[in-house]
Amino acid sequence: MSDLPIERSRVLPLSRTSLLAGAVLAALTEAIAGTVLSLARLDIMGDTYASSDEFVRLDVGYTAAKLLAFGLAPWIAGRFTLQGALSAATAAMTLACALSVYCSELNTLFALRVLQGFAGGVLLVSAQTLLFQVFAARHQPIIQAVFAIGAVVAPATLTPFMHGWLLDTVSWQWIFAAVIPLGLAALCLLAGSSNADAAEARRLRFDWPGTALFAAAAVSITYLLNQGNRLDWLRNDNVLLLALVAGASTILLIAHSLRGKRDATLLDLGIFGNGGFAFGFIASFVAGFALLGSSYLIPAFSISILRMTPTAAGTLLLPSSLMFVATLFLTALLIRRVGLPPAITVPFGVLGLMCAMWMLSGSSSGSGIPDMLPAILVRGAALGFLFLSITLITMLSLGRTELVYGIALFNVGRQIGGLIGIAFLQTFIEDQTAQNRAVLAAHITPGNMAVMERIALTSRRLAAHGMEMGAATRASAALIGKQLMVQASTIAFNTAFFSVFLFFLGAAPCLILSKIVIGKLIARRKLAAEA
Repeated sequence: MSDLPIERSRVLPLSRTSLLAGAVLAALTEAIAGTVLSLARLDIMGDTYASSDEFVRLDVGYTAAKLLAFGLAPWIAGRFTLQGALSAATAAMTLACALSVYCSELNTLFALRVLQGFAGGVLLVSAQTLLFQVFAARHQPIIQAVFAIGAVVAPATLTPFMHGWLLDTVSWQWIFAAVIPLGLAALCLLAGSSNADAAEARRLRFDWPGTALFAAAAVSITYLLNQGNRLDWLRNDNVLLLALVAGASTILLIAHSLRGKRDATLLDLGIFGNGGFAFGFIASFVAGFALLGSSYLIPAFSISILRMTPTAAGTLLLPSSLMFVATLFLTALLIRRVGLPPAITVPFGVLGLMCAMWMLSGSSSGSGIPDMLPAILVRGAALGFLFLSITLITMLSLGRTELVYGIALFNVGRQIGGLIGIAFLQTFIEDQTAQNRAVLAAHITPGNMAVMERIALTSRRLAAHGMEMGAATRASAALIGKQLMVQASTIAFNTAFFSVFLFFLGAAPCLILSKIVIGKLIARRKLAAEA
Protein backbone atom coordinates (compact mmCIF):
# COMPACT_ATOMS: atom_id res chain seq x y z
CA MET A 1 0.00 0.00 0.00
CA SER A 2 1.52 3.26 -1.10
CA ASP A 3 1.02 6.60 0.61
CA LEU A 4 -1.40 9.04 -0.93
CA PRO A 5 0.41 11.95 -2.59
CA ILE A 6 -0.23 14.66 -0.05
CA GLU A 7 1.95 16.90 2.07
CA ARG A 8 1.63 15.98 5.76
CA SER A 9 4.45 17.89 7.42
CA ARG A 10 2.12 20.68 8.47
CA VAL A 11 -0.23 18.27 10.25
CA LEU A 12 0.49 18.01 13.97
CA PRO A 13 -0.21 14.73 15.85
CA LEU A 14 -2.59 16.44 18.30
CA SER A 15 -4.44 18.06 15.42
CA ARG A 16 -4.78 14.72 13.64
CA THR A 17 -6.10 13.07 16.81
CA SER A 18 -8.64 15.85 17.18
CA LEU A 19 -9.66 15.41 13.55
CA LEU A 20 -10.19 11.66 13.95
CA ALA A 21 -12.22 12.06 17.15
CA GLY A 22 -14.30 14.83 15.58
CA ALA A 23 -14.99 12.74 12.48
CA VAL A 24 -16.11 9.75 14.58
CA LEU A 25 -18.45 11.89 16.70
CA ALA A 26 -19.86 13.53 13.57
CA ALA A 27 -20.56 10.07 12.12
CA LEU A 28 -22.28 9.13 15.41
CA THR A 29 -24.71 12.02 15.02
CA GLU A 30 -25.76 10.61 11.63
CA ALA A 31 -26.02 7.09 13.06
CA ILE A 32 -28.40 8.24 15.80
CA ALA A 33 -30.53 10.50 13.61
CA GLY A 34 -30.55 8.13 10.65
CA THR A 35 -31.98 5.14 12.53
CA VAL A 36 -34.47 6.97 14.75
CA LEU A 37 -37.53 5.78 12.80
CA SER A 38 -36.65 2.09 13.11
CA LEU A 39 -38.08 1.85 16.65
CA ALA A 40 -39.71 5.24 17.26
CA ARG A 41 -42.07 5.10 14.26
CA LEU A 42 -45.29 4.47 16.17
CA ASP A 43 -44.42 6.95 18.93
CA ILE A 44 -43.76 9.75 16.42
CA MET A 45 -46.89 8.87 14.42
CA GLY A 46 -48.97 9.13 17.59
CA ASP A 47 -47.54 12.48 18.65
CA THR A 48 -47.78 14.03 15.16
CA TYR A 49 -51.24 12.52 14.43
CA ALA A 50 -49.90 11.21 11.14
CA SER A 51 -51.35 8.41 9.03
CA SER A 52 -49.10 5.82 7.41
CA ASP A 53 -49.36 7.60 4.05
CA GLU A 54 -48.40 10.92 5.62
CA PHE A 55 -45.62 9.51 7.76
CA VAL A 56 -43.86 7.86 4.82
CA ARG A 57 -42.54 11.28 3.83
CA LEU A 58 -40.19 11.22 6.83
CA ASP A 59 -38.64 7.94 5.67
CA VAL A 60 -38.39 8.87 2.01
CA GLY A 61 -37.30 12.47 2.65
CA TYR A 62 -34.36 11.50 4.87
CA THR A 63 -33.02 8.72 2.64
CA ALA A 64 -33.51 10.58 -0.66
CA ALA A 65 -31.80 13.68 0.74
CA LYS A 66 -28.92 11.53 2.01
CA LEU A 67 -28.47 9.92 -1.42
CA LEU A 68 -28.54 13.33 -3.11
CA ALA A 69 -25.95 14.60 -0.62
CA PHE A 70 -23.67 11.70 -1.52
CA GLY A 71 -23.80 12.84 -5.13
CA LEU A 72 -23.28 16.53 -4.34
CA ALA A 73 -20.56 15.98 -1.74
CA PRO A 74 -17.67 16.28 -4.26
CA TRP A 75 -18.96 19.66 -5.46
CA ILE A 76 -19.57 20.89 -1.88
CA ALA A 77 -16.11 19.74 -0.77
CA GLY A 78 -14.50 21.47 -3.74
CA ARG A 79 -16.27 24.72 -3.01
CA PHE A 80 -15.85 24.84 0.79
CA THR A 81 -12.91 22.43 1.41
CA LEU A 82 -13.36 19.03 2.98
CA GLN A 83 -13.02 20.24 6.55
CA GLY A 84 -15.34 23.18 5.93
CA ALA A 85 -17.97 20.84 4.45
CA LEU A 86 -17.61 18.46 7.40
CA SER A 87 -17.96 21.23 9.99
CA ALA A 88 -20.92 22.83 8.21
CA ALA A 89 -22.72 19.50 7.81
CA THR A 90 -22.13 18.61 11.47
CA ALA A 91 -23.49 21.99 12.55
CA ALA A 92 -26.56 21.54 10.31
CA MET A 93 -27.20 18.07 11.72
CA THR A 94 -26.90 19.31 15.30
CA LEU A 95 -29.23 22.25 14.67
CA ALA A 96 -31.82 20.13 12.86
CA CYS A 97 -31.87 17.58 15.70
CA ALA A 98 -32.12 20.34 18.32
CA LEU A 99 -35.16 21.78 16.53
CA SER A 100 -36.70 18.30 16.21
CA VAL A 101 -36.76 18.00 20.00
CA TYR A 102 -39.42 20.71 20.17
CA CYS A 103 -41.27 19.77 16.97
CA SER A 104 -44.56 17.89 16.88
CA GLU A 105 -45.90 19.21 13.56
CA LEU A 106 -45.48 16.77 10.68
CA ASN A 107 -44.57 19.20 7.90
CA THR A 108 -41.91 20.91 10.00
CA LEU A 109 -40.51 17.56 11.10
CA PHE A 110 -40.37 16.49 7.46
CA ALA A 111 -38.31 19.57 6.55
CA LEU A 112 -35.96 18.86 9.46
CA ARG A 113 -35.60 15.21 8.40
CA VAL A 114 -34.64 16.31 4.88
CA LEU A 115 -32.01 18.63 6.37
CA GLN A 116 -30.73 15.83 8.62
CA GLY A 117 -30.47 13.43 5.68
CA PHE A 118 -28.60 15.92 3.49
CA ALA A 119 -26.25 16.89 6.32
CA GLY A 120 -25.64 13.22 7.14
CA GLY A 121 -24.67 12.38 3.58
CA VAL A 122 -22.25 15.30 3.30
CA LEU A 123 -20.56 14.67 6.65
CA LEU A 124 -20.03 10.95 5.99
CA VAL A 125 -18.36 11.54 2.62
CA SER A 126 -16.30 14.57 3.66
CA ALA A 127 -15.17 12.95 6.94
CA GLN A 128 -13.97 9.73 5.37
CA THR A 129 -12.31 11.52 2.44
CA LEU A 130 -10.52 13.84 4.86
CA LEU A 131 -9.22 10.90 6.88
CA PHE A 132 -7.96 9.13 3.77
CA GLN A 133 -6.14 12.24 2.58
CA VAL A 134 -4.66 13.44 5.87
CA PHE A 135 -3.37 10.12 7.21
CA ALA A 136 -0.75 8.02 5.45
CA ALA A 137 -1.92 4.90 3.65
CA ARG A 138 0.00 2.64 6.06
CA HIS A 139 -2.14 4.01 8.91
CA GLN A 140 -5.46 3.64 7.09
CA PRO A 141 -6.41 0.18 8.46
CA ILE A 142 -6.44 1.56 12.02
CA ILE A 143 -7.90 4.94 11.06
CA GLN A 144 -10.76 3.41 9.08
CA ALA A 145 -11.44 0.89 11.84
CA VAL A 146 -11.84 3.76 14.30
CA PHE A 147 -14.06 5.70 11.89
CA ALA A 148 -16.20 2.60 11.29
CA ILE A 149 -17.21 2.62 14.96
CA GLY A 150 -19.25 5.75 14.32
CA ALA A 151 -20.23 5.13 10.70
CA VAL A 152 -21.01 1.38 10.69
CA VAL A 153 -20.89 -0.21 14.17
CA ALA A 154 -23.12 2.37 15.85
CA PRO A 155 -26.13 2.17 13.47
CA ALA A 156 -25.88 -1.62 13.28
CA THR A 157 -25.54 -2.48 16.99
CA LEU A 158 -25.36 0.49 19.38
CA THR A 159 -28.16 2.87 18.41
CA PRO A 160 -30.97 0.26 18.58
CA PHE A 161 -30.24 -0.19 22.30
CA MET A 162 -30.00 3.56 22.91
CA HIS A 163 -33.24 4.21 20.99
CA GLY A 164 -35.07 1.43 22.81
CA TRP A 165 -33.94 2.58 26.25
CA LEU A 166 -34.90 6.20 25.58
CA LEU A 167 -38.30 5.18 24.19
CA ASP A 168 -39.06 2.96 27.19
CA THR A 169 -37.85 5.46 29.80
CA VAL A 170 -38.59 8.94 28.39
CA SER A 171 -39.71 9.78 24.81
CA TRP A 172 -38.59 9.87 21.18
CA GLN A 173 -37.59 13.54 21.49
CA TRP A 174 -34.69 12.47 23.69
CA ILE A 175 -33.20 10.52 20.78
CA PHE A 176 -32.75 13.77 18.88
CA ALA A 177 -31.60 15.49 22.07
CA ALA A 178 -28.80 12.93 22.42
CA VAL A 179 -27.32 14.20 19.14
CA ILE A 180 -26.79 17.74 20.47
CA PRO A 181 -23.85 17.15 22.86
CA LEU A 182 -22.19 14.81 20.36
CA GLY A 183 -22.53 17.38 17.59
CA LEU A 184 -21.18 20.20 19.74
CA ALA A 185 -18.23 18.05 20.87
CA ALA A 186 -17.53 17.12 17.23
CA LEU A 187 -17.52 20.80 16.22
CA CYS A 188 -15.10 21.69 19.03
CA LEU A 189 -12.73 18.88 18.04
CA LEU A 190 -12.91 19.80 14.36
CA ALA A 191 -12.19 23.44 15.22
CA GLY A 192 -9.13 22.24 17.14
CA SER A 193 -7.90 20.38 14.06
CA SER A 194 -7.81 23.41 11.77
CA ASN A 195 -4.14 22.77 10.96
CA ALA A 196 -5.10 19.35 9.66
CA ASP A 197 -6.86 20.74 6.62
CA ALA A 198 -4.03 19.93 4.24
CA ALA A 199 -6.48 17.99 2.11
CA GLU A 200 -8.40 19.64 -0.67
CA ALA A 201 -10.97 18.52 -3.22
CA ARG A 202 -11.04 19.53 -6.86
CA ARG A 203 -13.15 22.63 -7.51
CA LEU A 204 -16.04 21.77 -9.82
CA ARG A 205 -18.69 23.58 -11.75
CA PHE A 206 -22.24 22.91 -10.56
CA ASP A 207 -23.95 20.32 -12.75
CA TRP A 208 -27.59 21.37 -12.93
CA PRO A 209 -28.79 18.63 -15.35
CA GLY A 210 -26.90 15.95 -13.43
CA THR A 211 -28.24 17.16 -10.09
CA ALA A 212 -31.83 17.18 -11.38
CA LEU A 213 -31.47 13.66 -12.78
CA PHE A 214 -29.78 12.40 -9.58
CA ALA A 215 -32.54 13.94 -7.44
CA ALA A 216 -35.25 12.34 -9.58
CA ALA A 217 -33.53 8.96 -9.36
CA ALA A 218 -32.94 9.26 -5.60
CA VAL A 219 -36.55 10.18 -4.76
CA SER A 220 -38.15 7.62 -7.08
CA ILE A 221 -35.84 4.75 -6.08
CA THR A 222 -36.22 5.53 -2.37
CA TYR A 223 -40.02 5.75 -2.53
CA LEU A 224 -40.20 2.64 -4.74
CA LEU A 225 -38.11 0.50 -2.37
CA ASN A 226 -39.61 1.98 0.79
CA GLN A 227 -43.29 1.70 -0.17
CA GLY A 228 -43.34 -0.84 -3.00
CA ASN A 229 -44.41 -3.70 -0.75
CA ARG A 230 -47.23 -1.72 0.88
CA LEU A 231 -48.51 -0.61 -2.55
CA ASP A 232 -48.30 -4.12 -4.09
CA TRP A 233 -45.29 -3.30 -6.26
CA LEU A 234 -45.78 -3.09 -10.02
CA ARG A 235 -49.45 -4.01 -9.79
CA ASN A 236 -49.93 -0.42 -8.59
CA ASP A 237 -49.92 2.24 -11.35
CA ASN A 238 -48.08 4.80 -9.19
CA VAL A 239 -45.31 2.32 -8.37
CA LEU A 240 -45.01 1.41 -12.05
CA LEU A 241 -44.67 5.08 -12.95
CA LEU A 242 -42.00 5.55 -10.27
CA ALA A 243 -40.10 2.53 -11.59
CA LEU A 244 -40.10 4.05 -15.08
CA VAL A 245 -38.93 7.42 -13.71
CA ALA A 246 -36.20 5.73 -11.68
CA GLY A 247 -34.95 3.71 -14.63
CA ALA A 248 -35.07 6.58 -17.11
CA SER A 249 -33.41 9.12 -14.80
CA THR A 250 -30.65 6.65 -13.88
CA ILE A 251 -29.90 5.83 -17.53
CA LEU A 252 -29.90 9.51 -18.50
CA LEU A 253 -27.65 10.37 -15.52
CA ILE A 254 -25.11 7.73 -16.55
CA ALA A 255 -25.19 8.91 -20.17
CA HIS A 256 -24.81 12.54 -19.08
CA SER A 257 -21.89 11.68 -16.78
CA LEU A 258 -20.09 9.72 -19.49
CA ARG A 259 -20.50 12.40 -22.15
CA GLY A 260 -19.73 15.44 -19.99
CA LYS A 261 -16.36 16.92 -19.09
CA ARG A 262 -14.73 15.53 -15.95
CA ASP A 263 -14.91 18.80 -13.98
CA ALA A 264 -18.46 19.61 -15.09
CA THR A 265 -20.44 16.47 -14.18
CA LEU A 266 -21.95 15.41 -10.89
CA LEU A 267 -20.39 11.92 -11.02
CA ASP A 268 -16.94 10.91 -12.19
CA LEU A 269 -17.66 7.46 -13.63
CA GLY A 270 -14.12 7.21 -14.93
CA ILE A 271 -13.04 5.77 -11.57
CA PHE A 272 -14.75 2.50 -12.54
CA GLY A 273 -11.68 1.96 -14.70
CA ASN A 274 -9.91 1.24 -11.42
CA GLY A 275 -10.24 -2.50 -10.75
CA GLY A 276 -10.18 -2.20 -6.96
CA PHE A 277 -12.93 0.39 -6.93
CA ALA A 278 -15.10 -1.44 -9.47
CA PHE A 279 -14.97 -4.62 -7.36
CA GLY A 280 -15.52 -2.67 -4.14
CA PHE A 281 -18.56 -0.92 -5.56
CA ILE A 282 -20.16 -4.27 -6.41
CA ALA A 283 -19.25 -5.57 -2.96
CA SER A 284 -20.84 -2.48 -1.38
CA PHE A 285 -24.26 -3.73 -2.51
CA VAL A 286 -23.65 -7.05 -0.77
CA ALA A 287 -22.34 -5.28 2.33
CA GLY A 288 -25.38 -2.97 2.41
CA PHE A 289 -27.74 -5.92 2.05
CA ALA A 290 -25.92 -7.71 4.88
CA LEU A 291 -25.85 -4.75 7.25
CA LEU A 292 -29.26 -3.14 6.77
CA GLY A 293 -31.09 -6.37 5.90
CA SER A 294 -29.98 -8.20 9.04
CA SER A 295 -30.40 -5.01 11.10
CA TYR A 296 -34.04 -4.96 10.00
CA LEU A 297 -34.74 -8.68 10.43
CA ILE A 298 -33.40 -9.24 13.94
CA PRO A 299 -35.21 -6.38 15.76
CA ALA A 300 -38.40 -7.03 13.74
CA PHE A 301 -38.37 -10.69 14.81
CA SER A 302 -37.60 -9.77 18.41
CA ILE A 303 -40.41 -7.24 18.73
CA SER A 304 -43.16 -8.83 16.61
CA ILE A 305 -42.62 -12.52 17.46
CA LEU A 306 -40.77 -12.59 20.78
CA ARG A 307 -42.73 -9.58 22.10
CA MET A 308 -39.59 -7.91 23.42
CA THR A 309 -39.66 -4.29 24.48
CA PRO A 310 -37.57 -1.86 22.40
CA THR A 311 -34.95 -1.89 25.16
CA ALA A 312 -34.75 -5.69 25.18
CA ALA A 313 -34.55 -5.79 21.37
CA GLY A 314 -31.68 -3.29 21.49
CA THR A 315 -30.00 -5.28 24.26
CA LEU A 316 -30.03 -8.33 21.99
CA LEU A 317 -27.83 -6.54 19.44
CA LEU A 318 -25.61 -4.74 21.95
CA PRO A 319 -23.11 -7.60 22.66
CA SER A 320 -22.39 -7.95 18.95
CA SER A 321 -20.86 -4.46 18.97
CA LEU A 322 -17.96 -5.86 20.99
CA MET A 323 -17.35 -8.60 18.43
CA PHE A 324 -17.76 -6.10 15.59
CA VAL A 325 -15.14 -3.77 17.06
CA ALA A 326 -12.83 -6.66 17.97
CA THR A 327 -12.73 -8.07 14.45
CA LEU A 328 -12.43 -4.58 12.95
CA PHE A 329 -9.21 -4.00 14.88
CA LEU A 330 -8.02 -7.59 14.43
CA THR A 331 -8.38 -7.10 10.66
CA ALA A 332 -6.65 -3.72 10.88
CA LEU A 333 -3.71 -5.16 12.84
CA LEU A 334 -3.34 -8.12 10.47
CA ILE A 335 -3.22 -5.76 7.50
CA ARG A 336 -1.04 -3.15 9.21
CA ARG A 337 1.44 -5.36 11.07
CA VAL A 338 1.45 -8.66 9.20
CA GLY A 339 0.87 -7.25 5.71
CA LEU A 340 -2.20 -9.43 5.13
CA PRO A 341 -4.02 -8.45 1.90
CA PRO A 342 -7.46 -7.02 2.77
CA ALA A 343 -9.20 -9.44 0.40
CA ILE A 344 -8.21 -12.39 2.63
CA THR A 345 -10.71 -11.51 5.38
CA VAL A 346 -13.70 -10.97 3.05
CA PRO A 347 -14.50 -14.73 2.77
CA PHE A 348 -14.46 -14.97 6.58
CA GLY A 349 -17.02 -12.17 6.72
CA VAL A 350 -19.28 -13.79 4.13
CA LEU A 351 -19.04 -17.24 5.75
CA GLY A 352 -19.68 -15.75 9.19
CA LEU A 353 -22.83 -13.99 8.00
CA MET A 354 -24.03 -17.17 6.33
CA CYS A 355 -23.46 -19.09 9.57
CA ALA A 356 -25.27 -16.46 11.65
CA MET A 357 -28.32 -16.40 9.38
CA TRP A 358 -28.44 -20.20 9.31
CA MET A 359 -28.35 -20.30 13.12
CA LEU A 360 -31.14 -17.70 13.37
CA SER A 361 -33.31 -19.65 10.92
CA GLY A 362 -33.92 -22.18 13.71
CA SER A 363 -35.50 -19.65 16.10
CA SER A 364 -38.98 -20.15 17.54
CA SER A 365 -41.63 -18.03 19.23
CA GLY A 366 -40.24 -19.24 22.56
CA SER A 367 -36.65 -18.18 21.86
CA GLY A 368 -34.95 -15.70 24.14
CA ILE A 369 -31.76 -13.69 24.28
CA PRO A 370 -29.60 -16.70 25.35
CA ASP A 371 -30.89 -18.70 22.36
CA MET A 372 -30.15 -15.98 19.78
CA LEU A 373 -26.99 -14.54 21.29
CA PRO A 374 -24.47 -16.96 19.67
CA ALA A 375 -25.76 -16.11 16.19
CA ILE A 376 -25.77 -12.39 17.01
CA LEU A 377 -22.12 -12.57 18.13
CA VAL A 378 -21.12 -14.44 14.97
CA ARG A 379 -22.88 -11.78 12.89
CA GLY A 380 -20.98 -9.01 14.67
CA ALA A 381 -17.64 -10.71 14.11
CA ALA A 382 -18.44 -11.32 10.44
CA LEU A 383 -19.34 -7.69 9.78
CA GLY A 384 -15.98 -6.59 11.21
CA PHE A 385 -14.11 -8.88 8.82
CA LEU A 386 -16.20 -7.72 5.88
CA PHE A 387 -16.55 -3.93 6.09
CA LEU A 388 -13.01 -2.79 6.77
CA SER A 389 -11.49 -4.95 4.06
CA ILE A 390 -14.01 -3.85 1.44
CA THR A 391 -13.36 -0.20 2.33
CA LEU A 392 -9.60 -0.57 1.99
CA ILE A 393 -9.83 -2.58 -1.25
CA THR A 394 -12.09 0.08 -2.74
CA MET A 395 -10.34 3.26 -1.66
CA LEU A 396 -6.60 2.70 -1.29
CA SER A 397 -6.07 2.29 -5.02
CA LEU A 398 -7.74 5.63 -5.86
CA GLY A 399 -5.82 8.81 -6.49
CA ARG A 400 -6.18 11.89 -4.32
CA THR A 401 -8.65 13.69 -6.59
CA GLU A 402 -10.71 10.52 -7.13
CA LEU A 403 -11.23 9.72 -3.44
CA VAL A 404 -14.22 11.96 -2.80
CA TYR A 405 -16.03 10.54 -5.85
CA GLY A 406 -15.15 6.99 -4.84
CA ILE A 407 -16.36 7.38 -1.27
CA ALA A 408 -19.57 9.07 -2.45
CA LEU A 409 -20.36 6.27 -4.92
CA PHE A 410 -19.39 3.59 -2.40
CA ASN A 411 -21.91 5.01 0.06
CA VAL A 412 -24.56 5.20 -2.65
CA GLY A 413 -24.00 1.52 -3.43
CA ARG A 414 -24.18 0.50 0.21
CA GLN A 415 -27.35 2.54 0.81
CA ILE A 416 -29.14 1.19 -2.28
CA GLY A 417 -28.08 -2.35 -1.41
CA GLY A 418 -29.56 -1.91 2.06
CA LEU A 419 -32.82 -0.50 0.70
CA ILE A 420 -33.12 -3.43 -1.70
CA GLY A 421 -32.43 -5.88 1.13
CA ILE A 422 -35.09 -4.40 3.42
CA ALA A 423 -37.66 -4.16 0.60
CA PHE A 424 -37.06 -7.77 -0.39
CA LEU A 425 -37.27 -9.06 3.18
CA GLN A 426 -40.45 -7.10 3.97
CA THR A 427 -42.19 -8.48 0.87
CA PHE A 428 -40.85 -11.97 1.47
CA ILE A 429 -42.02 -12.11 5.09
CA GLU A 430 -45.49 -10.80 4.24
CA ASP A 431 -45.99 -13.28 1.40
CA GLN A 432 -44.60 -16.19 3.41
CA THR A 433 -46.80 -15.33 6.39
CA ALA A 434 -49.93 -15.37 4.21
CA GLN A 435 -48.96 -18.71 2.66
CA ASN A 436 -48.06 -20.28 6.00
CA ARG A 437 -51.30 -19.09 7.55
CA ALA A 438 -53.32 -20.65 4.74
CA VAL A 439 -51.50 -23.97 5.08
CA LEU A 440 -51.82 -24.07 8.88
CA ALA A 441 -55.46 -22.96 8.81
CA ALA A 442 -56.31 -25.85 6.48
CA HIS A 443 -55.52 -28.23 9.34
CA ILE A 444 -57.63 -26.34 11.89
CA THR A 445 -61.23 -27.18 11.03
CA PRO A 446 -64.33 -27.08 13.28
CA GLY A 447 -64.73 -30.87 13.09
CA ASN A 448 -61.14 -31.64 14.01
CA MET A 449 -61.12 -33.54 17.29
CA ALA A 450 -57.81 -32.03 18.48
CA VAL A 451 -59.10 -28.52 17.77
CA MET A 452 -62.34 -29.16 19.64
CA GLU A 453 -60.47 -30.55 22.64
CA ARG A 454 -58.12 -27.55 22.69
CA ILE A 455 -61.04 -25.10 22.56
CA ALA A 456 -62.88 -26.98 25.30
CA LEU A 457 -59.80 -27.10 27.56
CA THR A 458 -59.05 -23.39 27.10
CA SER A 459 -62.73 -22.50 27.62
CA ARG A 460 -62.84 -24.36 30.94
CA ARG A 461 -59.71 -22.58 32.12
CA LEU A 462 -61.14 -19.18 31.21
CA ALA A 463 -64.47 -20.02 32.79
CA ALA A 464 -62.65 -21.08 35.97
CA HIS A 465 -61.34 -17.52 36.17
CA GLY A 466 -64.83 -16.04 36.04
CA MET A 467 -65.57 -15.69 32.30
CA GLU A 468 -69.03 -16.63 31.04
CA MET A 469 -68.93 -19.97 29.17
CA GLY A 470 -70.12 -18.64 25.81
CA ALA A 471 -67.63 -15.78 25.89
CA ALA A 472 -64.93 -18.20 27.01
CA THR A 473 -65.59 -20.43 23.98
CA ARG A 474 -65.34 -17.47 21.59
CA ALA A 475 -62.18 -16.24 23.31
CA SER A 476 -60.65 -19.72 23.03
CA ALA A 477 -61.24 -19.79 19.27
CA ALA A 478 -59.69 -16.30 18.97
CA LEU A 479 -56.63 -17.39 20.95
CA ILE A 480 -56.10 -20.35 18.62
CA GLY A 481 -56.33 -17.98 15.65
CA LYS A 482 -53.78 -15.68 17.27
CA GLN A 483 -51.41 -18.58 17.96
CA LEU A 484 -51.79 -19.70 14.37
CA MET A 485 -50.77 -16.23 13.15
CA VAL A 486 -47.75 -16.19 15.47
CA GLN A 487 -46.58 -19.56 14.17
CA ALA A 488 -47.14 -18.50 10.55
CA SER A 489 -45.06 -15.36 11.14
CA THR A 490 -42.36 -17.30 12.98
CA ILE A 491 -41.97 -19.71 10.07
CA ALA A 492 -41.87 -16.73 7.69
CA PHE A 493 -39.05 -15.06 9.64
CA ASN A 494 -37.11 -18.32 9.81
CA THR A 495 -37.47 -18.69 6.05
CA ALA A 496 -36.33 -15.08 5.64
CA PHE A 497 -33.20 -15.74 7.72
CA PHE A 498 -32.51 -18.78 5.56
CA SER A 499 -33.10 -16.75 2.39
CA VAL A 500 -30.32 -14.37 3.48
CA PHE A 501 -28.11 -17.42 3.94
CA LEU A 502 -28.95 -18.48 0.38
CA PHE A 503 -28.30 -14.93 -0.86
CA PHE A 504 -24.74 -15.05 0.44
CA LEU A 505 -24.33 -18.58 -0.88
CA GLY A 506 -25.00 -17.18 -4.33
CA ALA A 507 -23.27 -13.82 -3.80
CA ALA A 508 -19.91 -15.31 -2.78
CA PRO A 509 -19.11 -16.98 -6.13
CA CYS A 510 -20.53 -13.95 -7.96
CA LEU A 511 -18.10 -11.68 -6.10
CA ILE A 512 -15.20 -13.98 -6.94
CA LEU A 513 -16.27 -14.10 -10.59
CA SER A 514 -16.66 -10.31 -10.75
CA LYS A 515 -13.15 -9.89 -9.31
CA ILE A 516 -11.72 -12.17 -12.01
CA VAL A 517 -13.68 -10.54 -14.83
CA ILE A 518 -12.81 -7.00 -13.71
CA GLY A 519 -9.15 -7.94 -13.44
CA LYS A 520 -9.12 -9.35 -16.98
CA LEU A 521 -10.93 -6.33 -18.40
CA ILE A 522 -8.50 -3.92 -16.74
CA ALA A 523 -5.53 -5.97 -18.00
CA ARG A 524 -6.86 -5.92 -21.55
CA ARG A 525 -7.43 -2.20 -21.34
CA LYS A 526 -3.84 -1.63 -20.22
CA LEU A 527 -2.49 -3.81 -23.01
CA ALA A 528 -4.57 -1.94 -25.57
CA ALA A 529 -3.34 1.39 -24.20
CA GLU A 530 0.29 0.27 -24.36
CA ALA A 531 -0.16 -1.01 -27.90
